[in-house]
Amino acid sequence: MYFALFDDDEGTVMMVDHKKAAAWLLPGGHVDPYEDPRVTALREAEEELQIAGKFHDLTGDAPLFVSVTETRGAHSHTDVTLWFVLKASQRELFRPDPGEFEAVEWFPLRGTDWDGDRFDPNMARFVRKLDQLASQ
Repeated sequence: MYFALFDDDEGTVMMVDHKKAAAWLLPGGHVDPYEDPRVTALREAEEELQIAGKFHDLTGDAPLFVSVTETRGAHSHTDVTLWFVLKASQRELFRPDPGEFEAVEWFPLRGTDWDGDRFDPNMARFVRKLDQLASQ
């Protein structure tokens, strides 16, 4: 499960330089057994960034996107990922978990090359969908 912190005033999403994945990803985590994925999104926002997450008005509490991806590495498996959108502002105070992230950065939806190994392989499709929705 991913959650995109989206600042619609700036047209940006927060990305985290994830230590284990060695890539810029949206924050997120695994859904605990019997946990509602919407609860997971809000729990992970609190655990990883020390914020009280709020679902964005554009999507409500439904995921904007779903992806199925083969992971890399020795313990590869298939991940089914729900992509939620949370309302955020670049001016908010975030305290990223230093055990998980090298850095945190805001990326513009437009003008960023979302393709390639730097990001999740589905990131470009997600950003196009989010940008279309935000432009309506």
